[in-house]
Amino acid sequence: MTAMARHAARHSRTPLLLAGAAVVVIATVVAVVVATRHSGPPHPAAATGTTGTGTGSGSHHTSSSTTSSAPITSTTTTGLPAPGPGFVPGKVTVIGDSVVLDYQDPLKTDIPGIDVEAAVSRQWGTGETLLQQLKGSDELGAQVIVALSTNGPIATADFDAMMTILQGASRVEFVNVHVDRPWQDPNNAVLAAGAARYKNVVIADWNALADQHPEWFGADGTHLAIDGAGAAALASLVTSTLSGG
Repeated sequence: MTAMARHAARHSRTPLLLAGAAVVVIATVVAVVVATRHSGPPHPAAATGTTGTGTGSGSHHTSSSTTSSAPITSTTTTGLPAPGPGFVPGKVTVIGDSVVLDYQDPLKTDIPGIDVEAAVSRQWGTGETLLQQLKGSDELGAQVIVALSTNGPIATADFDAMMTILQGASRVEFVNVHVDRPWQDPNNAVLAAGAARYKNVVIADWNALADQHPEWFGADGTHLAIDGAGAAALASLVTSTLSGG
């Protein structure tokens, strides 16, 4: 089966959620609740830049906007400051490009309840607009993962503009990029310098880990095999960084 066909087949299935048993006084009553995971309406389509990398091995993707109904794990919420207006306590939102689509399934397993907002060739500015929309409608998680800057260069002013929108978040995690383009190192430098200037901001150093494993990547050197070893490793890195591990 081709990667495109397998990807389409995976997302045609409706996962089920099994609620656990509750103990009442002496008797144990086991209730099994089967619920259908709700996929919200898609957000406005992302702009596609001429310098984007979304036409590489991940071009079979389109977009994803899904939220699991499972509760957020306590490992991602312990010890964090209370969020400001517009942020949902206990919720995690990831804003990303096509690379996020490569590892969204293991990420949803690692962080139950995460809201994945990802699209091919998404630009940094489009991510800002989406974050502002989610915050304005009180749908943005108190913990935000920003996995952008694969598709074009960013500057310090772009980072600061993003953080202005995210003011009040309990934690913000930026995932740096591994991409065979001249903006890789400058973008990662902007992210690192920006994180050093803001409280509750952390960096998931994907580029450093990716450099050690060229076998994880397709022909473009950027995208990962869906549910492959690289996807699992990136999901684990993002999860552990968010929880402070």
